[in-house]
Amino acid sequence: MANDDDTRRHDGPLLVLTTWPDAEGARELARTLLHRRLAACVNILPPMTSLYIWDGSEECGEEHQIFIKTTSARFDAVRDAVAEAHPYELAELIAVPIVRGSPGYLQWIDESTS
Repeated sequence: MANDDDTRRHDGPLLVLTTWPDAEGARELARTLLHRRLAACVNILPPMTSLYIWDGSEECGEEHQIFIKTTSARFDAVRDAVAEAHPYELAELIAVPIVRGSPGYLQWIDESTS
């Protein structure tokens, strides 16, 4: 199982995923991340239905998927900002390394979060 001490840690750009229960809250998070230079871009998808088990019960709710383009260097600050603002007891927060992309776009992510 991977953890924060994983020696294979990626040092480049990241795509961080989280969900939010309402569009306005998602936009507020996006603005916070952008103004703090923690993200170059944040995409908020239309509502989707999420089904999951929580505290032993099946749950079903509407959420917005959020894609956050950032860098590994900014991940901890992104994680903290999401945790601080998120209304859930346990927020989804998944970081996916961006291993390839348009060089100019990847440079823009780096510059926008520096």
